[in-house]
Amino acid sequence: MAVIGWIGLGHMGGPMASHLVEAGHDVVGYDVDAGMAERAAATGVRVVTDAAAAARDADAVFTSLPRSEHSRAVLIGGEGGRIGLFDVVRPDALVLDTSTVDVATSRACHDAAEARGIRFVDAPVSGGIAGAHAGTLTFMLGGEEAATGEAAGLVGPMAGHAFVVGGPTAGIAAKLANNLMLFITLQASSEGARLAEALGLDPTIFHDIATVSSGDSWPLRTWYPVPGVVPTSPANRNFDATFTTRLAEKDLSYALEAGDAAGLDLAAGRLAMERFTRLIDEGYGDLDCSLVVKYVGRDGRTPGFDPEA
Repeated sequence: MAVIGWIGLGHMGGPMASHLVEAGHDVVGYDVDAGMAERAAATGVRVVTDAAAAARDADAVFTSLPRSEHSRAVLIGGEGGRIGLFDVVRPDALVLDTSTVDVATSRACHDAAEARGIRFVDAPVSGGIAGAHAGTLTFMLGGEEAATGEAAGLVGPMAGHAFVVGGPTAGIAAKLANNLMLFITLQASSEGARLAEALGLDPTIFHDIATVSSGDSWPLRTWYPVPGVVPTSPANRNFDATFTTRLAEKDLSYALEAGDAAGLDLAAGRLAMERFTRLIDEGYGDLDCSLVVKYVGRDGRTPGFDPEA
């Protein structure tokens, strides 16, 4: 079994690290949030006081961080003379970033790792908090062939699927394209759900029809935005977040940026971005991104959401 360093023990990283503990690995973890670190410690993660201590003696190091700038700072270092993990880890260590970042950041991390002789894999995941807890995440792995092959075996306890996508940045490219589709189909399931309601259909019956018909999608099955239909829907909990609007806006911004660089017109993606931006502007950035359903009704109301609660 391996010694694994884990940086970022939040809502995704914490449960992911716990699966590696259950698999018999010695997981040494760090998080800036003491509460998250304490929660991870209760699952068997050996918590330390800084990122370097978690990474220094590890066979493999995982990072699970909120944004591109965090991955750059933690892995590469820079501002204020900060030392990055690439300057700390053992030369034979494997470093995997499970964060969703922009393509430029992923490329910068690959270049910085190569310059130091460090093996690095961009390893973003799909499946959300529920998948992290269940150990059913989809990993998308990008990097040199030997490194991604080793990574595919290492992520097994956390994964339902692990795909070796290609060379450096291929993993993050797959993640951004996938999330673009996710947020577009979220808009579709929102509009379809509200139209079915307006036409007098029973929401459970309509949901059952759509999931075996041409309207099927992951958001339809997992985040159906009507209370009492799907157990995992945030609509059952006043849209308490499983995937916050701020994170959705961040991920989608990276996808749209990549589309602009490629000369593409991602019109449906821009509509989804407009809805996420409105939610954030109205003060709902920390609620679930499926709350975009409230804009389908012209009065801004939707079943299951009480803004005063």
